[in-house]
Amino acid sequence: MGVMILTEIDHIAIAVRDLEAAIEYYRDAFGAEVHHREIVESDGVEEALVKVADSYIQLTAATRDDSPIAKSIEKRGEGLHHVGYRVDDCAAALEAMVAAGATPIDEAPRPGSRGTTVAFIHPKGSFGTLIELVQE
Repeated sequence: MGVMILTEIDHIAIAVRDLEAAIEYYRDAFGAEVHHREIVESDGVEEALVKVADSYIQLTAATRDDSPIAKSIEKRGEGLHHVGYRVDDCAAALEAMVAAGATPIDEAPRPGSRGTTVAFIHPKGSFGTLIELVQE
């Protein structure tokens, strides 16, 4: 058995059409406040992070019609989009996943929000879950 490379759940990403409405709902339902908010131009998304212990709920909405979030909502509707797993070394984790048979979306780690380094893994080959590796 190999060394455990996941350090914790970084975030659960939920694709929404209306980010303001989602923020308001989480505030009303859970008393949750936005901890961090950012537009990631490269991915065509705006995200609002609600902190839960050392993890986040990432409410994410498209900023343009051709973004992955827009396509996902068009295809499947709003809801769970991906799970972000925190790792110490994104490149090593990506390499380990590919060696285990994962299909990478990102061939190499790239900049993510909050100054993180990220890489996405395709749901095909990962039991139907889109996975984001996140190195802080």
